Amino acid sequence: MKYYLYNSLANNGIKPDIAPGTDLVDAVGLDYQEFLKGLAPEDEVVLVGGDGTLNYFINAIGDTEIKNNIYLFGNGTGNDFLKDIDKKAGEEVPVNQYLGNLPTVYVNGLEKRFINNMGFGIDGYCCEVADQIKEKTPQKEINYSGIAIKGLLFHFKPCHAEVTVDGVKHEFENVWIAPTMKGKYYGGGMKMAPDQDRFSDKLTVVIYHCRSKLKALIAFPSIFKGEHVKKKGIIDIYTGNEITVRFSRPCAAQIDGETVLNVTEYKAVLPKQD
Repeated sequence: MKYYLYNSLANNGIKPDIAPGTDLVDAVGLDYQEFLKGLAPEDEVVLVGGDGTLNYFINAIGDTEIKNNIYLFGNGTGNDFLKDIDKKAGEEVPVNQYLGNLPTVYVNGLEKRFINNMGFGIDGYCCEVADQIKEKTPQKEINYSGIAIKGLLFHFKPCHAEVTVDGVKHEFENVWIAPTMKGKYYGGGMKMAPDQDRFSDKLTVVIYHCRSKLKALIAFPSIFKGEHVKKKGIIDIYTGNEITVRFSRPCAAQIDGETVLNVTEYKAVLPKQD
């Protein structure tokens, strides 16, 4: 049997069309661990959604051993994970090989795995504003680039940041973004860490810092093609197994697009491979 798991609270509650001989399961309130344990060896599972759906799955299953084939049928808005592995939404993509050796982030008392990135700075601000818009007008399409540009110009104030990579401390002024990346992409197609390989034994932290708002704004579009890494004096990049980022004041953060408010520090840890 092939089981399609979908979120009835997302996409206006529209059920996905599935083929005969398959089972459509509402994942809202589902005990994923018990669900997986109850599957027959030949059963397959298709997660219907995007980056948030995949993030929820990897955290909901805990340390449960995955014995079945797991697929992602992308129908989210960002689909950064699919972009990173060079796949498209609208097809069933096998994901088992990507579900191991995932990093864990510790932030505000939370302990969560992430599949793409842990973001801190104006990216978290964008998610915070987007959540507010969705709450007021659920049907409205979110323009994250527009939110980011307005944030750069008017609303978000850069911070002093202390970034520690495998025990080595670095300090920066006027930091706008400081995400730790498992994959290359985040924010709906921005190539934040173009050299990051999700099978690597290292994570990549990217520090985007600039005193001038105008200069920061002009350089911002280059992130979509990964060309921001050439901006000397604005971008610093480090790789490591354990990365801690501390801001001088509380800001919103995001874990694979999920907002975490009032964050001053996070620590991302990638298990060392045997």
